[in-house]
Amino acid sequence: MSNLLPLGYGAWTFISIYLLSLLLIGWFAKKSRKEDTLSDFYLAGKGLGLGILFLTLFATQYSGNTFFGFTGATYRIGYAWILSIHFMTSIVVCYLLFAPKLHRLSKKYNFLTPADYIQHRYNYNKLSLIITIIGIAVLSNYLLAQLMAMGRAMQGISGDTGGSFYIAGVLVLATIIVIYGTMGGLRAVAWTDAIQGVILLVGFAVLLIILFDKFGPLSKATAIIANMDDINNTRKSLVPDSQTCRLWLSYIIILGFGLSLYPQAIQRIYAAKSEKVLKKSLAVMAFMPIPTMIISVIAGIMALAYISGLEGAATDQVFGQVLREIQEYSLLGYGLSVVILSAILAAMMSTADSALLTISSMFTKDIYAKIFKETPNEKFLTLVGKFCSWGFLALMIVFAIILKDNTSLVKLMDRKLDLMIQVSPAFMLGIHFSWLKAKPVFWGIICGTIIALSIPYLDFSFISKGKVFGFHAGLVGVVPNLAIALIGSYFERKKT
Repeated sequence: MSNLLPLGYGAWTFISIYLLSLLLIGWFAKKSRKEDTLSDFYLAGKGLGLGILFLTLFATQYSGNTFFGFTGATYRIGYAWILSIHFMTSIVVCYLLFAPKLHRLSKKYNFLTPADYIQHRYNYNKLSLIITIIGIAVLSNYLLAQLMAMGRAMQGISGDTGGSFYIAGVLVLATIIVIYGTMGGLRAVAWTDAIQGVILLVGFAVLLIILFDKFGPLSKATAIIANMDDINNTRKSLVPDSQTCRLWLSYIIILGFGLSLYPQAIQRIYAAKSEKVLKKSLAVMAFMPIPTMIISVIAGIMALAYISGLEGAATDQVFGQVLREIQEYSLLGYGLSVVILSAILAAMMSTADSALLTISSMFTKDIYAKIFKETPNEKFLTLVGKFCSWGFLALMIVFAIILKDNTSLVKLMDRKLDLMIQVSPAFMLGIHFSWLKAKPVFWGIICGTIIALSIPYLDFSFISKGKVFGFHAGLVGVVPNLAIALIGSYFERKKT
């Protein structure tokens, strides 16, 4: 966002009121609580209706960074990035493989965390522990990346180059997150998700209209890009080559299986009011990749045709450049850019608060409660979870400030999907096949995780950017993972 026009007092006032309104939502969510239990705080009493459930699932799947990253990818790659629609559709398909049955079980046995299902299904403490560790590790990195993104967003909006607005952005926005999160729990998180989801959808629809009004039809941009391809010997207006197709197939598979098993996504499955509500929400979600991803792709195509000179990491800032063009275009464009910036900040915050709340629940229920088995009641555990949120976020803030000029940890985000897909046999096969055994599943996850985390550091000609022949390391690791789980369960079954 560093290429935006400096915002005036009116814009800053609007953003401030919008962000402070999130605290008011947290207060209302607190007043709506029915009891001091873990289920009420972390799962909103398992009563999320169709509208709120759909919008919080939407916010969980699409963060503020999604629009920046996908627009930047379109600028670098061209029309081939239209396949990103399938990336997001695959997530809904994978939800349908296990979510309805998991929801029924969660209602019957009062699951709170992903490990609750694993313990119920396999009754093996080591497997539950490794699932919890993987979940917390992935979400910790995710939370840190969101905090750093929020700091850089505030730095870009302000035009500050010294870093003071980065630190202020991290501190202020993180404080708002933890206040409304610890006041209202999942209700507050889901309600804020709903507001930012609506604003993003409306804002991006208006953005699309203004883009066409300013730059003209897509056919004109396509002709410009095709001419650039002829001059530069590139393929940005053409279908992708075979190597890119393998990479896209890899993304479709790993995003589908990985993102659908995010711990916060599983908790939203638990939190649905009914199985019918869950299925309807997922049915609507199946259509969301079309409007959201197409708008990002069109913004990237327009930028590719009319905004030149961005290379490397700078291409991830292309959405900020698009907003600058809109700011300069008209008063409506300036107002729209302020609204979109506010919604994107809130989207980053909603991603961070979801991660923080889920980390808190997993630590409280799966670690603290098992170590201190004499914990008096759920009211006390809820209080422990709130203290956990404050303490853990304080630690992440320290890391975000220390590492503000260092992107190495953010690059570890590439590994989160490699990790998450390793738990897919435990959930997606375990929920349908009763003969799948605990120990083979456990050792399959261990083996797959070691392989997935090792591949990016190996030096072979067929490994590039952590991928083997274009396929993610996590997909390579899940093959022996799956084999160990299936073959080991077969032999254990024969023994009994």
